[in-house]
Amino acid sequence: MNDGMHSQRLQRLTEQIVAHGLDGLALVPGPNLLYFSGIHAHLSERPMVLIIPADDDPAIIIPTLEAMKAEAAGIAADRIFAWDDTEGFHGAFQQACAHLELADYLLGVEALHMRVLEMQTLQRFAPGLQIAHAEPALSALRAVKEPAEVAAMEKAIAVAEKALQRIAKRIKIGLTERQIAAMLTQELLASGAESIAFGPIVAAGPNSAIPHATPSDRAIRAGDLLVIDWGVYVDGYPSDITRTFAVGPIDPELQRIYEVVKLANEEARRAIRPGLTGRQIDRVARDVIEDAGYGDYFIHRTGHGLGLEIHEAPDMSPANDRPIVAGNVFTIEPGIYLPGRGGVRIEDNVVATQDGSRTLTTYDRELLTVG
Repeated sequence: MNDGMHSQRLQRLTEQIVAHGLDGLALVPGPNLLYFSGIHAHLSERPMVLIIPADDDPAIIIPTLEAMKAEAAGIAADRIFAWDDTEGFHGAFQQACAHLELADYLLGVEALHMRVLEMQTLQRFAPGLQIAHAEPALSALRAVKEPAEVAAMEKAIAVAEKALQRIAKRIKIGLTERQIAAMLTQELLASGAESIAFGPIVAAGPNSAIPHATPSDRAIRAGDLLVIDWGVYVDGYPSDITRTFAVGPIDPELQRIYEVVKLANEEARRAIRPGLTGRQIDRVARDVIEDAGYGDYFIHRTGHGLGLEIHEAPDMSPANDRPIVAGNVFTIEPGIYLPGRGGVRIEDNVVATQDGSRTLTTYDRELLTVG
């Protein structure tokens, strides 16, 4: 690879391939391909596969119209197996499988990304090819963020926070969830986002008790809780933030659950340090909510990893016993959801440091009133 950063990442990946007893690893268009090679491509009807042998240089099967990306990434010309729409991709797969001697190979694949199309075509032209799940090795490498990755996420956070601050003053009783989501999307793009990270969640009143609600035509009303979950991509990296607002005066119990969630968020962020597991951080937040009597209404994990993908390793959940390490970036987003009444979620983005953590998000965590 030409780029020094990608060469170093590829070297670390090769070490993992050997450590896991694999003969090689295959990447398809998506975040892993981008991270390890610098090749930006999307899964489409035209298959593309980067094959990284344990003991040789990378090779790629790639549509001709994308071949310049492989050249720019520093892949040798004799290891670029290009194909066009006229001839189809089978010949390129056959040539690559023969050249790389993939027969009886143990090939690691991206279980969350590789399709049946690529897998079966490789197996067709490489008799005896065996497939292994390589996601743990890939996610462990990507989970430790380089300073430039953290800086990109901080830019994405700044853009997202600025946009919500601008539209918050324009939120009025009578606007629908869908209208507020449209206002926010427009402001995000105008504020410097490359793209929105996901369709914003805007959920008011009873809908705010649905963690992944889709914006509807329900108009916000006095007394509602209003949950807004939003983010953008900048320099290829995302932000993912949630804040909950009051639409005018709210019921005392809704005020109470807000304060409980805020405390759970604070305690979990304060507890973060290398060596603790995702399960332990989740337990800190969950204990606060359970002690307040709302444990049955916290119905998701405390957080998820953040990087090239919105959801990646490591997650802060009861199922994660892997220790946190410096450079991990993840969300802390406890919530309480009272069916038919309303819900609260407060989500921040944090990076683990050598002796603790640093919260990247800065948006006010006090209960702000809109409308």
